[in-house]
Amino acid sequence: MDGNVRADSRSRAGTVLRRGGWLLSGLAVLGACLALRWYWPSDSASAGPPPSPVKQATAVDRARAVPQAPPGAAVKAPKKNPVAALVNDEPITREELADECLVHYGADVLESMVNRTLILVSTKRRNIEITQEDVDAEIERMAGKFQMGKEQWLGLLQKERGITYARYAKDIIWPTLALQALAKDQLKVTRQEVDNAFESEFGPAVKVRLIALADPQKAQSVHAQAVAKPEEFGALAKKYSQDANSASAYGLIQPIRRHLGDANLEAAAFALKKGEISNIVKVDNLYVFVKCEEHLPAAKGVDRSKVEPHLVDALVERKLRDAANGVFEKLQNEAVVENIYNDPQKTKQMPGVAAVINGHKITVRELAEECMDRYGKDVLDGTVHRKMIEQAMRKRKLSVSDAEIEAEVVRAAKAMGKVDERGEADVAGWIEYVTSTEGISREVYLRDEVWPSVALKKLVAGSVRVTPEDMQRGFEANYGPKVRCRAIVLNNHRRAQEVWDKARESLAGGRERALKVFGDLAAEYSIEVGSRSLRGEVPPIQKHGGQPYLEKEAFSLNPENPLSGIVQVGGTYVILLYEGRTKPVDATFEEVKHYIHADILEKKLRMAMSQKFDELKDRSHVENFLTGEIKAVKKTAMGPAAAEVNPGVPLPRVFKPRPPQQR
Repeated sequence: MDGNVRADSRSRAGTVLRRGGWLLSGLAVLGACLALRWYWPSDSASAGPPPSPVKQATAVDRARAVPQAPPGAAVKAPKKNPVAALVNDEPITREELADECLVHYGADVLESMVNRTLILVSTKRRNIEITQEDVDAEIERMAGKFQMGKEQWLGLLQKERGITYARYAKDIIWPTLALQALAKDQLKVTRQEVDNAFESEFGPAVKVRLIALADPQKAQSVHAQAVAKPEEFGALAKKYSQDANSASAYGLIQPIRRHLGDANLEAAAFALKKGEISNIVKVDNLYVFVKCEEHLPAAKGVDRSKVEPHLVDALVERKLRDAANGVFEKLQNEAVVENIYNDPQKTKQMPGVAAVINGHKITVRELAEECMDRYGKDVLDGTVHRKMIEQAMRKRKLSVSDAEIEAEVVRAAKAMGKVDERGEADVAGWIEYVTSTEGISREVYLRDEVWPSVALKKLVAGSVRVTPEDMQRGFEANYGPKVRCRAIVLNNHRRAQEVWDKARESLAGGRERALKVFGDLAAEYSIEVGSRSLRGEVPPIQKHGGQPYLEKEAFSLNPENPLSGIVQVGGTYVILLYEGRTKPVDATFEEVKHYIHADILEKKLRMAMSQKFDELKDRSHVENFLTGEIKAVKKTAMGPAAAEVNPGVPLPRVFKPRPPQQR
């Protein structure tokens, strides 16, 4: 087996990694769905977003300086509809949408285009061609790895990650195959590697418990305790180990096998006898030691001639993956890449060019079309919503000023606790926090999040007022007594009845027994994670918190009547056990009424804004030419709703279970 082993063009999905994550693994693409955000156009109407405060060439300026077709295109692209959507007969052009896609995704998409171009240029130089048949065969193979047909696999990618077949083939499969082809000459599988793989898979192993610590002195201290009392190793792992996965299992990890991990740790583990504890071994940045639970023998009856081909295939794939990564890093290191798109000076010198890679140009129009292909449908949804608000603002002859934008940023900073030592809004700190955590620019934050908030607030101005009853409720909710209780949340009424019966029976044993039994029941049956893990403990229930039936039941409880009925809240059933009441906050209404008024007004404004936005959507006629969908105006127009009503929350019911003898 010495010498080269010929590799085919197959590998595990996503074996080539890069900084931007554009080559995804087959498992990673089963992750969370794309989160949607507001999108706003670069050109502004009278009600439009504010001008960009960022001093750089705008995406709009870059895009509009570009010719409509890529220069030197061999085949003329099919003509596309210049209109992406109609909102109440007002068009959103494809150019507008492309501008929006550039604003939000231009930098990220450009990075992936640069990387793909690097690979393309290299394959052409070496006369390597990856055909459509190669790509389809790899997709078939990937689907087979997950026991799916090709169409089922592609459908799953589309549903779970919004990745179309075209994007999957072009941005994931093709680069992977190309890098494999570029790297295949570097592959060599030796007899020793095959022997090691066989021993790893079928050879002996050691079952151990592990403790890992980052601090060497702490590791020495815990190691000494473990050596002194080996029987407490599991408890020490649970208490001290910084490897969370094994700590929760009292240090128990998968059996250690040879040739799979750190060689020093493997040697230490295999040298132990049952019950012995190893010395401390440094593994990366951790100090690790293990206790031998038992030695596991090698597998018996394995026909090596049958399993060896599979071992060789696995070795080839692993080596191919590593080699492809090395090839890609080399391409990046050797490339001369000039990023024009993000440099205002270079943009003026080379209008319409996004980047130059080893002399090969990527135009801004090509970048815009790539952004459209990937994100156009998602971005269009937000652009349609923006158009609806703009139309409403124009109809009311309203606009948003820079001062109003700044005031909203100040409000948001204070609301989220970003203030300085004087209690003033730390605007710079807030902007830095938002842009870093959300991965967006200041420009996008102001246009996507601040402008629509201000616009909707102006649309509902004058329709929201704070009544004396609101003020009284606010005072009772925030400064009045609250009910301390435990809760069990269930999703089945029959199970809720059974749990309630057990809780009621425990009352005969006194308060302490009732609390213990209720805690046990919460830990066993509650479907709500917090109450289950805390044995039913929940934050105190206040008045006017938005669940009137639950609150009424809670405040009806007392030491003589500690167990609630079964309260239906939406699709769940809640049981409460009374523990007491908190003391009211020592403050008078006059002292706090200003804060109460501001808080209630803001909450009612937000709810009115949400209702106004829903109303705009319901009253708009939208034709989406990207998806072919048409959304007509709802026949029944929405009327103004009371600001304190939360639509969509089912009205709860309270069930008072009967004692068994009465059923």
